[in-house]
Amino acid sequence: MRELSEQEKFWQGEFGNQYVERNVGQPLVAANLALFAKALSRVGRIDSLVELGTNAGNNLQALHQLLPRCELFGVEINESACAQARALDIAQIWHGSLLDFPRERRYDLTLSKGVLIHLAPGLLPSAYAQLYELSQRYILIAEYYNPAPVEVSYRGNSGKLFKRDFAGEMLDRYADLQLLDYGFVYHRDGQFPADDVTWFLLEKRP
Repeated sequence: MRELSEQEKFWQGEFGNQYVERNVGQPLVAANLALFAKALSRVGRIDSLVELGTNAGNNLQALHQLLPRCELFGVEINESACAQARALDIAQIWHGSLLDFPRERRYDLTLSKGVLIHLAPGLLPSAYAQLYELSQRYILIAEYYNPAPVEVSYRGNSGKLFKRDFAGEMLDRYADLQLLDYGFVYHRDGQFPADDVTWFLLEKRP
């Protein structure tokens, strides 16, 4: 059994519980719906997707509205968040680290939103492998972008928030990936603000 990293234990514990309490509500779901509608406007049919790092299910709620016939799956390490996501009754939620989620099938879309930024850099290759191997065709990454890796203090904690070019690193790592679309959501957007998130839609070449 793999021992969880310090970051994974951090999100599994009380700080993760507090994060769940801060990040719920319909305004978040509405903003996510607007983001996903833009980010997925160029994709073909999506019958299944898995979100690595589901938290309480805000993203899945938006995706359920946007793609009502899509089979939804989520992976969440925090027990409280996992319980809230399951209570929505819109997706199958697997409790555990995204790095340990079994590759028993592939999904039309794999998704990471606000999750890679919280992983220690040494864990990223494993996270990228999960996003890639679990995907049948599309990968959507919505994170904090920076052209060079940089660490940012996160609510007084060090080693918990990193910005970098996640999508670029995946494009460099996997030769059959191509950039299909990308965009940015500003925190001052008048209708659907998000936390200065940059999203990248990647596709596996056939």
